[in-house]
Amino acid sequence: MSNVSANPLSRRAIACAPSPTLAITAKANQLKADGFDVVAFGAGEPDFDTPQHIKDAAVEALAKGFTKYTPSAGIPALKNAICEKFARDNGVEYKPNNVIVSCGGKHSLYNIFQALCDEGDEVVIPAPYWVSYPEQVKLAQGVPVILNTSDSTGFAPTISQIEKAITPRTKIFVLNSPSNPTGAMWSEETIRVLAELAVIKGFYLISDEIYEQITYDGNNALCVASLSPEVKKQTITVNGMSKTYSMTGWRIGYAAAEAEIVSAMGRIQDNVTSNPTSIAQYAALAALTGSQEFLKEWVAEFDRRRVTITDGLNAIPGITCRKPEGAFYVFPNISGVLGKRVGERHITTGDDFADYLLTEAQVAVVPGSGFGAPNYMRLSYATSMENIQKGIARIAEAVARLEEA
Repeated sequence: MSNVSANPLSRRAIACAPSPTLAITAKANQLKADGFDVVAFGAGEPDFDTPQHIKDAAVEALAKGFTKYTPSAGIPALKNAICEKFARDNGVEYKPNNVIVSCGGKHSLYNIFQALCDEGDEVVIPAPYWVSYPEQVKLAQGVPVILNTSDSTGFAPTISQIEKAITPRTKIFVLNSPSNPTGAMWSEETIRVLAELAVIKGFYLISDEIYEQITYDGNNALCVASLSPEVKKQTITVNGMSKTYSMTGWRIGYAAAEAEIVSAMGRIQDNVTSNPTSIAQYAALAALTGSQEFLKEWVAEFDRRRVTITDGLNAIPGITCRKPEGAFYVFPNISGVLGKRVGERHITTGDDFADYLLTEAQVAVVPGSGFGAPNYMRLSYATSMENIQKGIARIAEAVARLEEA
């Protein structure tokens, strides 16, 4: 009798949920291909082109034949530039053996969970969360512990909530400020308390700082590792090129931590991907060492869009939206439209509402269920002002058609 399961897939593969952001983007793209005028608020990537000097560096790398294998953890020049970036922008000193370059920030996070989690280890993840955090924890056989927040608390947990979430089994606490999907930023006081707990109780902090450069209203992102040498030892900082430099497709992320952790991540990367793309690494080097002036213009434009989309959503009955402090997402509360209907179509859940907007109004949003917040939806305003205004008008019209069930 065979010992092989009737189901050919592993339990981890079956348990791994698909990315709702990628799924909604694929569905919107298919509708566009079918000739529909879809306004897409799904993809979390800047609509600006990669700056020219970065593209030029990639072309130069090609011309010079930099197309071979590189060290698995990244070329030395790029690792040095990342260390210089941390010193310049964040006031944190790292050496090259504290840094690993990976195939995007998502890959960096995957390596961290694989390097630190054993079966049953708890990883505290505040919700709303980026969709891949809990899935990556489960792939590492860890246990996601979801810490729920809401717009009423600014999408940040209270100190009491944080203290209650920490147990003797807590291995990691994930912090993402500014946040995907909410754009929220935690207060410095809350971050300091969390960091002190990490030192006292011995768990690790993953600080996902991918949106650190995209902030508004005088807010500045706090690099957790800069708080003290003791906090730095307990922190793994994740960042990358995708959001700051509009290099989503180039797939370069990086992490900085204690050398022992980085070494373990490197061994995993050795056996899974080897090096990130050589040409993209040279482009990333140019990004970090070249002019950063373009960012002021980009952030100013994101700010204009932020105000427009927040005001537009708040003008729609049944929808309330807090203004984000960073990133390029809004995460409106749609509780007021749930339980309604249009004809025989009932809008019971956030997923129902997202499907209704896509199929009836040709507006693509990501339902909040994938982020652990079912009564919300995420819209990326990394799109043109024209699209924002058109999309908000369509959402308003679609909501106006709803009736009490």
